[in-house]
Amino acid sequence: MVGETNDGYLNDIRGRYITEKHVTAAIAQAKGGAVAEGNVGAGTGTVCFGFKGGIGTSSRQLPESLGGYTVGVLVQTNFGGTLQIDGVPVGEELNQYFLSQHLKNDADGSCMIVVATDAPVDARNLERIAKRAMLGLAKTGGIASNGSGDYVIAFSSHTDLRIPYTSAAKTQTVTLLRNDEMSPLFMAAIEATEEAIINSLFMAETMEGKENHKAEALPLDKVIQILKKHNAIKP
Repeated sequence: MVGETNDGYLNDIRGRYITEKHVTAAIAQAKGGAVAEGNVGAGTGTVCFGFKGGIGTSSRQLPESLGGYTVGVLVQTNFGGTLQIDGVPVGEELNQYFLSQHLKNDADGSCMIVVATDAPVDARNLERIAKRAMLGLAKTGGIASNGSGDYVIAFSSHTDLRIPYTSAAKTQTVTLLRNDEMSPLFMAAIEATEEAIINSLFMAETMEGKENHKAEALPLDKVIQILKKHNAIKP
């Protein structure tokens, strides 16, 4: 799966420096395990809410009574708006938000969101899950501005959904989750997307790019004090 967002504030995106050699090397080095977050991979040059953005991940696992399914989300954050964390207006408190006089760059850029689940859901319900991921973006204060190409791709790894390359059978029986069982997966997608976006900001570091453009990291010490002030975390 390949996607991109416009990180032209920090990166000379029109320089077209990536060659076939870089692509094949990236594929060869791909591995499983924990996913690095912050200024890594495609998130190296991104900016989010006026701060340094990047790659973020999160997941939710439903209780066994609801199927025990997992929903995982990976985001590349490169968009604007007014940052909120757990409903707290962090962007406003920091005087860094879209349309404020203190923000030099605009809110465009895009957010790429990948949602994966092991639940037995087909393309129709995967699309419904993907739409809920945008609600997670909204909960962080994202506004999906005019030039921001925010999009979501969702897929299922459930084995029953695999189409065999060859088969003597003329039909295939597939087990699918009923619509009435989808709401817990919707909530999982919303929560994991919201948390993944916040994780990308918390893990990102200040970076200087082309033409001396600079994106400052989210000031975590100030954010913690703001959250305490609003009783979002205990002192």
